[in-house]
Parts: sequence; structure tokens; C-alpha cells
Amino acid sequence: MKKFVLQIVVAMSVFAVSCREAAPPEPFGPVPTEAQLAWQRMEINMFCHFGPNTFTGAEWGDGTEPDSLFNPSALDCRQWVDVAEQAGMKGIILTAKHHDGFCLWPSAFSGHMVAAENDVLRQFVDACRGRVKAGVYISPWDRNHPTYGTPEYNMVFSNTLKEVHSNYGPFFEQWFDGACGEGPNGKRQEYDWPLFEGTVMDANPQCVIFSDVGPGCRWVGNEEGRAGETNWSRLHVKDGARRVDNGGCGDADGDRWIPAEVDVSIRPGWFWHKEEHPKTIDELMEIFYNSVGRNGLLLLNVPPDTRGRIPAEDSAVLVAFRQERDRVFAHDLALGAKAQGSHLKGHCYGAQNVLDTAYHTYWAATDTSAVLTLCFDSPTEFDMVVLQEYIPLGQRVCRFRIECDGQCFEGTTVGYKRIVRLPERICTDKVTFRFDGMAPPVINRIALYKR
Repeated sequence: MKKFVLQIVVAMSVFAVSCREAAPPEPFGPVPTEAQLAWQRMEINMFCHFGPNTFTGAEWGDGTEPDSLFNPSALDCRQWVDVAEQAGMKGIILTAKHHDGFCLWPSAFSGHMVAAENDVLRQFVDACRGRVKAGVYISPWDRNHPTYGTPEYNMVFSNTLKEVHSNYGPFFEQWFDGACGEGPNGKRQEYDWPLFEGTVMDANPQCVIFSDVGPGCRWVGNEEGRAGETNWSRLHVKDGARRVDNGGCGDADGDRWIPAEVDVSIRPGWFWHKEEHPKTIDELMEIFYNSVGRNGLLLLNVPPDTRGRIPAEDSAVLVAFRQERDRVFAHDLALGAKAQGSHLKGHCYGAQNVLDTAYHTYWAATDTSAVLTLCFDSPTEFDMVVLQEYIPLGQRVCRFRIECDGQCFEGTTVGYKRIVRLPERICTDKVTFRFDGMAPPVINRIALYKR
């Protein structure tokens, strides 16, 4: 964290000295760590639900499945990575242990697992290395382990986490499911979350920890691929609560930076089922707009089949999904426009910065209400607007307004990225953006597109 802050400060200082005008804006409220910023900029990652449920047709196994049931006929984790890369995904999270307690690695802390020669987790991390980032899902609920439901189990689970992160890591994300049901003895477990989180961070300090309320990123509150129209990356976590009702919206005055992750499956179920089929390209684009386009990160589940491979049907849809995104966002129609902004902090932070592609340049205003106008040499046609705040300085905008040719389009939060789809195509030579913030707006990108 200190290294990250130093890098940002140095970059800002060099930028300010080069024009000798004004110091950069002070951060406002909680801000992302280096790992959280890198995580947010990934935008879309793959989830792979894979385990005994793949072979039984269940979604939640009961922990009594024989180990021999899990027997992929043509396991190829490199194929998963091929598909992820072709789909434009930067990371993959594998369900290394689901609620049935079955471990996809030979664990010293379980009696329900793959044989040593069939170490799926090892094959997975080896396939990801140098290509995409690897993440891991390890469920604290265990319907097989005999100590589940007793104080002893918390240490068993902590040791399991240490085993995985020390022997297979580092991982970019640790995924903790919030489910807590009965174990083989009929009892529920009282999870020691501070112990679990501390174990992960001790072994892997740069890991982003997902759970209902973070601390690295939070559940959006649904499995439909939809973040709230208003979505703050800030959150209040009161009294150690593990579940909140505002996961899709966050808290405007939250005291911790815990952005929303939007998890959804490409198929109706999370595990592969022969009779199910993937979503259409149009459905996936709608999910993209409602997740990444609403200040979230999209975690799209793509389950391998009983061979241990991602089906061709799913792969084809994912490639087409990537092609459609590339088509829609191929040409930024705002490039070449002249930008003018009010309440300017200094030339270094001028309005023209919103039109370049450098992440660490931005327009910085000095008032909480500020206006930026794009002017074109000739009428320009568009039907979609992309807005981005420079979140290393915090999330500030609570309301925005887009005005052109007497028409007005309004929204609330922006955050890392906000995609505004207009109801009809606009042709104009001038677009005005009005921002109201809890602190002076800091905008690093405005782009216009035609779908």
C-alpha cells in the first residue's frame, strides 16, 4: 500500500512540477489500494465452477459423494485459459472447494479430495501463469469435514487457506461464499472471519478478498448480473456484520473502499448441466452494461463439463461477446473534440485530459459543481457516453447531467466507469456535462460511441 501511494504521489508530483502551476488534488475519503485498483481495471473475469456437482447434476453437493465420482475424462486447464483470453478476460477464479468439502488439490486437512496425481489446482495455476491471473474460491461451509460446527473447524479452515495460498499462490482474489449451512453432525459453524482474512493476507498481502462485505470487494446482492443505478465503491461495515442490504449501491459516506463485484453465470446453473445452454450475446452485452457500466467488476461463470473442458457452445458465445464489445467500443467519437471546463485547478488538470487514453491524467475542478463542454468542428452522431472518475483520488460524483440540443440525460454515481446508453441517436456539435460531487470532480475520461 505504501509503495502504491508513493507511486501515485511521485507521478502526480512530476506532472505538477512539469507545468509548475498547482499541486494535485488531495484524496477524498477512502481510496483503493494498489491491488483494488488493478482488480477494478480488469473489468471482466471468469468464474469456473467445477467439482463433484459437475458429475451429479447438483448445484450443492451433500459431502457424501465418493472421491472416485470426480473423474474428468480430458481435463485441460490450458483450454480454459485459451477461452478466457479469447473472451478478453484478465483472470480466472476456480472453485477449489465448494460446500461439499471436496478439495481439487490433495489437502493435508481433508479426507475428501482428488488423488495427488490428479491435482487440478496445480494444473490450473500452472496453466494461468504468465497468461491470466489466477484466483481461488474456497468455501468455509464444509458438509463433509467431521469438525465442522465446532470451534476446532475454524483452525482447520485457516490451515486449509494457508496451505493453498502458500503452496499454490499468489492469487489475485480469494472468494469467500457467504453460505453457512449444517455439516455432517447437523451443526452450523460460527465462522472466525478475522482469522480467515488474516491468514490470507499474511500469506498473500496483495490478494483482494471477496465476501458479502469485503474487505477487498463485496457481493452486489444478486446473481443476475446487475449493479445498482447508483453504485458507490464505499461501504460501511458495522459491528463485523457479514451481510448487508446495500451491496448493489454501497454507501455514499462509507468509511471503507469496498467496490462491488457482479457475479453471474453464463448458463442457468453454476455447475455444468447437459440440458442447459449459454446466454445469448445480447444478454451478455446487457449484463456488461449493467455491471462494468455501473462501476462494478463482472465475474462471469463459465463451467467446465465432465471432460474438464469448456464446451464449444459456451466458447463460441464468449468469442462473439468479445467481438461485439470490440465493435461497439472501437471508435471514440469524442477524440478530436475541443474540451473546455469550468473551475479549473490548473493547466495540468485541464479539460482536454478527459480525451486522452492515459489513465493518470484527468480534469480536476475546484468546485463541487463543475461543467465540461465538448465542441466539435462538425455535427457528430452518437448514442452512448462513457464517463470515468480518477478513483485513486476517491469517488466524488453523486450526480451528473448530459445536455445536447435541448435534450437532457441524468444519472447519479460515476466511479471507475459509467456507461450511459441514450434512448436515441444524437447528432450535435456540442455536448455539455454537469457534475455535482461531494468533493470537486476529478474526471479522467469522457468518450462517445455509436452502437
